[in-house]
Amino acid sequence: MRVLVTRPEPAASLTAERLSEMGHAALVDPMLRIAPTGAALPDGRFDAVAFTSVNGVKALAAHPGARRLAALPAFCVGARTAQAARQAGFAQVTDCAGDAEALAGRLAAALGAGARVLHPAGEDRAADLGALVAGPGLAVELAIVYAALPADALAEATRAALAQGTIGAALHFSPRTVKTLLACAAAAGLDDRLRQVRHLCLSAQVAAPLGAGSGVEIAAAPNEDALLALL
Repeated sequence: MRVLVTRPEPAASLTAERLSEMGHAALVDPMLRIAPTGAALPDGRFDAVAFTSVNGVKALAAHPGARRLAALPAFCVGARTAQAARQAGFAQVTDCAGDAEALAGRLAAALGAGARVLHPAGEDRAADLGALVAGPGLAVELAIVYAALPADALAEATRAALAQGTIGAALHFSPRTVKTLLACAAAAGLDDRLRQVRHLCLSAQVAAPLGAGSGVEIAAAPNEDALLALL
């Protein structure tokens, strides 16, 4: 099956490799491009760093103020983010094996009330980590270290594949990539063709921009393994 992958790089290529191993043909067309913001990190001492994406890890690792943070424990939303944190030089890495709520729970269990946590993230976030840990009394300081810039058009290969009806499924990892894909398909006059594709979504929140439809499927858990299991 030909599967459309719209998540940003470098994650898109990693997903494409997994699809190839499963016997599928991946068509990679990132709907978002990740770019560092260059914003200053918050001042003061931190007790931990919390990562909700690989992009947050990579953007922080490239930040000139990141060196002082490498000795802190890093709490990561999932295995791929945890791997990226280790590669970035964090020695104390906790894989929370879930979503933002699971990450918040691990932070609350591991850190005492009054602890201060740095959350390097993008401008658009699926969940408010600070609100999730507000009850246990932790302080989450958000640092916007990267921006996700939307694509303005479909790649020519994607346009041709949609027009020919050769895309069997599309993988969706975030609401914003879905919205961008819908906008690009409409601009190309291919929104009807796109609706004929199976849309495999990481969560109900990710699926929301697609609306109700028989072609929309939601993973049993918010991780890539569960998403690929829908194929």
